[in-house]
Amino acid sequence: QLQASGGGLVQAGGSLRLSCAVSGFTFDDYAIAWFRQAPGKDREGVSYISSDGSTYYAASVKGRFTISSDNAKKTVYLRMNKLKPEDTALYYCAAVERTRITYAIRTGGMEYWGKGTLVTVSS
Repeated sequence: QLQASGGGLVQAGGSLRLSCAVSGFTFDDYAIAWFRQAPGKDREGVSYISSDGSTYYAASVKGRFTISSDNAKKTVYLRMNKLKPEDTALYYCAAVERTRITYAIRTGGMEYWGKGTLVTVSS
């Protein structure tokens, strides 16, 4: 299971930190990703972190978002800085066996999905 939290309303230029608490599977074997979906838009793979430490960021967030993990707490964080109105979306965390993440981040073919947390950025 994955439980996302930390969404909210923030002004443009502000920051938020999302958390994804993981349970029910071996954290070490998986990659955890963040996806987002804005109204009327396709779902977008935003970032991932794999159990081997590798990370990925979509071009739209690179340099502004940072993903990290606390393995002891089985929690993955997404620090979002310099937020823009176009970052407004429902953000989901998801997990997939780590060897599949480079494909799954593009296709959305993840094994486990959490419920979303809403991020709203006002202009």
